[in-house]
Amino acid sequence: MSLDARERLIVALDVPSVKAAEGMVARLGESVWFYKIGYQLAFAGGLPLAQQLIAAGKQVFLDLKLHDIGNTVAKGVESVAALGASFLTVHAYPQTMHAAVDARKGSGLRLLAVTVLTSYDDADLAAAGYDFTVPELVAERAAQARDIGVDGLVCSAEEAAKLRTIASAGMVLVTPGIRPSGAEKGDQKRIMTPAAAIAAGADHLVVGRPIIAAPDPKSAAEAIIAEIAAAARP
Repeated sequence: MSLDARERLIVALDVPSVKAAEGMVARLGESVWFYKIGYQLAFAGGLPLAQQLIAAGKQVFLDLKLHDIGNTVAKGVESVAALGASFLTVHAYPQTMHAAVDARKGSGLRLLAVTVLTSYDDADLAAAGYDFTVPELVAERAAQARDIGVDGLVCSAEEAAKLRTIASAGMVLVTPGIRPSGAEKGDQKRIMTPAAAIAAGADHLVVGRPIIAAPDPKSAAEAIIAEIAAAARP
């Protein structure tokens, strides 16, 4: 997939208010083209901000992880498509994915299936009642997403190489849990550096705290973009 290195970096606006998000976007300026808005900001006025970012020429990833009865998912997807967002996450349950794929037809919205959250390990799945290891469940759900027509997958970077063998040619792989060398792991259990994630086959890297908590967020973002560009170079 031919993507500009800046487009491959998605900065997670995991901040508590629209004011804080606007301040971060202003600090990052033209260094960052793509932003993720998750629960924290979405529930604090982040959806109107998403419209503003899109109007300003930025791309927006709404990480809302939809999962509900089919009709409710479909209506939510239709609303997100009308906003002009680039990516939307849904949980990788077949009924949910079918409803979402049908609802986004005719729009530019791309759906990403969340297979297994990157904070989960095998013990977490066992505690939730699953008789699968993380790799087994990720592979099963990825294959279902491919067959249903979902546009991409959210996965840990360590899973990207395997998922490239499962995903169809046009599917994108979006990887959270990215930490530059020396950064703290935080609550992520399956992490990788930007260069390693690109080498493993990831298309987009989601980075939050290593950028937004940095003393100089713009410099931190530029360093990651440079690492992405170097890793993606033939």
